[in-house]
Amino acid sequence: MNLTEWIISVMEQLGYWGIALLMFLDNVFPPIPSEIIMPSAGYSASQGELLLVGVIISGCIGSLLGAAVLYWIGYKFSHEAIFRFVDRYGKFLFIKSEDVKKSLAWFEQYGHRIVFAGRMVPAVRSLISIPAGMSHMPFWKFMFYSSLGTIIWTTFLACVGFYFGENQELMQQIFSKVSHVIVAIVMIFIAWVLYRRQQRKKRPS
Repeated sequence: MNLTEWIISVMEQLGYWGIALLMFLDNVFPPIPSEIIMPSAGYSASQGELLLVGVIISGCIGSLLGAAVLYWIGYKFSHEAIFRFVDRYGKFLFIKSEDVKKSLAWFEQYGHRIVFAGRMVPAVRSLISIPAGMSHMPFWKFMFYSSLGTIIWTTFLACVGFYFGENQELMQQIFSKVSHVIVAIVMIFIAWVLYRRQQRKKRPS
């Protein structure tokens, strides 16, 4: 049984609970991708097995719970403890301590709003939660930005599966183009932040 078949099997057996569980795992275990989970759930909704709104809600809940757990880990434990843990067990989660350090640097350089964009970028959505906690970002603000990004991304994926689930080739083309758009948006956001900082430095004190 491959990964896609296992995901579909979990959803068939557990329904909305299965979607929430899988999206939770997507956040804490990046090799389980939302790009398979939510379109598959959306396709099931198009066949009348589930409700599209229920698919979206359960996907968002699972994803945000996963984000909250990672935030809590980053908040409660010291930087050294987190890096030691990742060095020892990160290979099982397909992450390295260098990845966490880069995410922390991004977070500290570009601010809290990077959480919003990061929720729509594969792998980054898992890593960005830990630096948010490590930086002691206010939890309500973290969940606010996380919710915005998660709702947009989860709804998009579910709707792609709902409307185009029978055409796998078209779905892949959509995902490919959207990933490029998201990267472009993130780069524009970073450029804007850097520009604002340069403008502040030029202002007379």
